[in-house]
Amino acid sequence: MLARAVSGATARRLSDSLVLCEDSALQFCRLLDAWRRGDASPGTAAARRRALRERASAAEDALVVLDEPLGRYLLELQPSSAEGRSWYGQPGPAEVVDWEPVLDRAGLDADPNRVMQAYLELAVLVRALQGLASSAELDTEPTASDLWAGLFDLRENLWTAVEDLHALAA
Repeated sequence: MLARAVSGATARRLSDSLVLCEDSALQFCRLLDAWRRGDASPGTAAARRRALRERASAAEDALVVLDEPLGRYLLELQPSSAEGRSWYGQPGPAEVVDWEPVLDRAGLDADPNRVMQAYLELAVLVRALQGLASSAELDTEPTASDLWAGLFDLRENLWTAVEDLHALAA
């Protein structure tokens, strides 16, 4: 699917960056999901603060690195039609969580609104990438126009997450 780029190097760079983003997004979301379930790991509030900062920083770095290959891919893809149906979705109801009580229980003073926004954007990213992988496996890949529209939406939505992750990593 990503091989539709004019340059194979661009497709590889984008693919590698997306894998890095998915991995770091999963680590961030899994940490928060564990706290939501009551798993207070790591064992101290200071270690939990450090873990949140590290996961937020890793996710932020991965998203920043994604921008250049994603922008290059969008330029090279140039679909024949500017109108496409985006495969990049919105948050589902199960992904909307009030993080304030979770953060309080974990002994963290992080902004729950920033945590919520970053979690939502990263969860949607993971879901979208898993959907793309499934469509490739089922040989039902999006058209070039749909691929471009989804990647454009991904790029637009993730800058909010970068700002929130940056604040959480500080």
